[in-house]
Amino acid sequence: MKHKLLAMAIASACLGTCAVASAATAPAPAAQQQDTQQSTSDQTTSTNPLSPRDKKEKAKQMQAVQVNGFVSSIENSTALKRNADSIVEAVSAEQVGKLPGTSIADTLGRLPGLAVQTVDGRPQVLTIHGLGPDFSTALINGGQQVSTSNNRDVQFDQYPSSWFDNVVVHLSPQADLIGQGLTGTVDMHTIRPLDKSGPEAAVNAKYIWNDMSQLANGPGVSNSGHNFNGVWVDQFANHTLGVTLGVDLEDNPSQIEHQAPWGYATDPNGNGVIGGSKNYGITDSMKRNGVLATVEWQPNEFYTGTIDLTYDNFKETQQAKGMELPLGYGSEGVASMTPGSVSNGFVENGTYTNVKPVVRNDYNSTSARVYNFNWDNKFTINENWSVDADANYSRATRHDVDLESYSGTGYGTSGGALDTVGFNELSNGMLYLSPSLDYTQGVMLTDPQGWGAGSDVVQAGFINAPRTVDYLANVRIAVERSFASGPFSSMEFGVSNSNRNKSYNIDQAFLTLGGGTISGGSAVETAPIQGGSSCDPLSWMGIGPELCYNPFALIDNGSLVNVPTFGSNTGTPPNWKTHENVFTPYIQFNLDTNLGGISLRGNFGMQMQHTAQRAEGERVAPGSAITGNAIELIPVSGSTSYTRYLPSANLIFGFTDNDDLRVSAARTLARPRMDQMNAGLGVSGNVTLLESTNPNQAYFSASGGNPKLTPTMADNYNVSYEHYFSGPASGYQCNSADQKNSELCRSGGGGGYFSVSGYFIDLHDYINPNSSFLYDFSSFLPFTLSPTQLSELGTPYGIVTGPTNDGHGYVKGLQGTLNLPFNLLTPVLDGFGTILTANRTKSSLVYAGNATPITVPGLSKWVANGTIYYQHNGFEARISDSYRSDFLGEVSGISATRIEQTLKGGSTYDAQASYTFDHGTFKGLTLIATGSNLSNKIFTTFQNNDPRQVLTWERYGRTYSLGVSYKFQ
Repeated sequence: MKHKLLAMAIASACLGTCAVASAATAPAPAAQQQDTQQSTSDQTTSTNPLSPRDKKEKAKQMQAVQVNGFVSSIENSTALKRNADSIVEAVSAEQVGKLPGTSIADTLGRLPGLAVQTVDGRPQVLTIHGLGPDFSTALINGGQQVSTSNNRDVQFDQYPSSWFDNVVVHLSPQADLIGQGLTGTVDMHTIRPLDKSGPEAAVNAKYIWNDMSQLANGPGVSNSGHNFNGVWVDQFANHTLGVTLGVDLEDNPSQIEHQAPWGYATDPNGNGVIGGSKNYGITDSMKRNGVLATVEWQPNEFYTGTIDLTYDNFKETQQAKGMELPLGYGSEGVASMTPGSVSNGFVENGTYTNVKPVVRNDYNSTSARVYNFNWDNKFTINENWSVDADANYSRATRHDVDLESYSGTGYGTSGGALDTVGFNELSNGMLYLSPSLDYTQGVMLTDPQGWGAGSDVVQAGFINAPRTVDYLANVRIAVERSFASGPFSSMEFGVSNSNRNKSYNIDQAFLTLGGGTISGGSAVETAPIQGGSSCDPLSWMGIGPELCYNPFALIDNGSLVNVPTFGSNTGTPPNWKTHENVFTPYIQFNLDTNLGGISLRGNFGMQMQHTAQRAEGERVAPGSAITGNAIELIPVSGSTSYTRYLPSANLIFGFTDNDDLRVSAARTLARPRMDQMNAGLGVSGNVTLLESTNPNQAYFSASGGNPKLTPTMADNYNVSYEHYFSGPASGYQCNSADQKNSELCRSGGGGGYFSVSGYFIDLHDYINPNSSFLYDFSSFLPFTLSPTQLSELGTPYGIVTGPTNDGHGYVKGLQGTLNLPFNLLTPVLDGFGTILTANRTKSSLVYAGNATPITVPGLSKWVANGTIYYQHNGFEARISDSYRSDFLGEVSGISATRIEQTLKGGSTYDAQASYTFDHGTFKGLTLIATGSNLSNKIFTTFQNNDPRQVLTWERYGRTYSLGVSYKFQ
């Protein structure tokens, strides 16, 4: 409740402080020098506003802005937002190669209307207007980005922030925006060398560490890291040829205290009680090496050609040491529980006896490469006609290795020592455990719970190794006709064609002790651990030392042997491929006129998207039977095509030079998740229901994808009122020493702004992931059944579950933002300022056959961000708070799949302080100290709307860095 009050207080501050700031819009005494040209050109009265076309002409006469420091980044970001012809949010670099925030994802998460989801302690995927990453897209210089996940969501922590000059998030679409998302489009722009007035170069280096001690040792991980990046920009041949080169080398550590409860059993009194828990101390290291290259050529006023290349090599390694404790859900010899205190039907503490823990020594790694190529050609035929032709290619490859290794006091629950374990559910959601045995003694390689018996092996571990390849090629040609007079500034029409292919394959294997089978009598049940040593990864939750080892060393010496396994723990044959061809012609009219004393600009137009899609997968061959650990699979495929018309309109009414009303209406779409398009079908049998004649509770069932899925559609309505405060910010200069085409100089400077906006997203054809229908499985017999069992089969019918387009609903919200330099209130506070934003969102989603509405996945009712900053004479300091309420999000599940759980909200605090030498020997040098996750926020997911029923509990610790930045003068 206190967080809701905080969010409401921030929203009230946005509304209340605006009135004070509006009264203070008379320009404050200038704290900076401006060129005479700009000083005279900025004097425009609010009673007789210039048309947008006149403003653009004046912008051509203005000089450039020197982008230095956080304040100038805010000013340039505000100008990008103000000058846009649609509803956008934006962020601009503080200087070349230096965006505010610790990563692109972290930076974007602070923008109004956006929030981020943390994965492994780092911000990674975006939520825009309450809808998750499935409903937005990402571009680099206009080229659509592929994903390293097994879906479409773009993982923004893979993009080095040093590459980008600015990032614009389109909250309302327009017809010429190719690759747009349903709720928003993130367009990241790299540095254009010919936009600079001269050579520029900067290097940045920092040392990174976590305040928690290293939880797990092993190759590839550490508790400290670094980041080094450099950007060089230069121009040649009389400023007709420009080059940008950048490099980014990063090693970013994380420590993760991790718990994953199995769920909650029911005791004899009907109370919920912990059923088991998988617990780790994890040390994570993310290493990223990225390269950027841009060549821009403008030999004359009629042609500009640009080639962009980016390459990103991403490697994440996790050493995970811990213990899994079967409690209420234990297998053979079920543990018995003596309860302690009970509150509202939930056992808060107690003791379990006859517990057989599984000691875990796991290893996870992700290796990914992302390539981007963009070739853009702009031709100016004459003053009225121009042509833009571009081609882009984006490719991502990813290979994961998720290795589990088990050990314990003996094979199965009948062998080895049993333990007595006390448990206590703490108020912060953590499960505190107190085993009594010493797990540094008497521990051996084995299958402590007999998990592999159903597959006829002694399972001492398991390996999941998924591979993903995703590539997209797009070509586009656009023609623009400009008009010197009339209501339209120009008309643009064009066509785009893209091809996207994605494949997902997973290798799976048991780790056994020699490779033999139980039925054949050759299975080895236990083996000694060679090279093990004592470690203490779980002391934070009450568990003492255990025996730790390197599982790869045991594979190399033959102690652990791979045995391939059929299928997947997910039930559906996991390998699939998808192909999409999207043909998009469009036309757009750009407005630029006056309606009496009101200026009007914007655009309206239409996209047509014709999509042909095909998906491939696997299914069990009809009539096949399991032989040993293999079953016959056959390929299956499906396809469909569809055409969607996407009209859009953006109207911006300028009541004064400082007051804009933006109105937008558009139809948008979000293509189906690629894993949901899987043509595969997984068939399973439940022998306990063998004799049932009820098809809804029968032996047979199946689940799979749907290659005939069509997009989720939405009608989007946005309105935004924006008031820009007069007066420049502290320390800001507009001169010719830096950028030639500054958005800040286009708008004539200015302080901050206040905005209030609302949005309504009407969803239809929403994809229901768990639709179901009756199916006759007769063709699959005998499947796993013996002749006797076949005679007992009650019915060959069963239920198939899979995704369909049968959902509908809405998302609606209200948002307020205040960007206020305090020198607008009084000169005494020159250098201070604040940015406050609050977003309240409500949603409803209904599936066919289920009239009870649910919340749209990924949506937080409240999202609030606040930053307070100070900048003066080279010194900068700022602190930020990002808050979001509980939401339904995606986390990693079994076999590297993605599953939905309710994520607990909360606040995350970050801070930064720096000092820049602006004269003398060290001119251009900046010293920087940052701290992130200063609140040490706990990441929690839970079920049944009960925060006590925790499913994931993680704590990451605080991350600090010390760095230097040098901009060559």
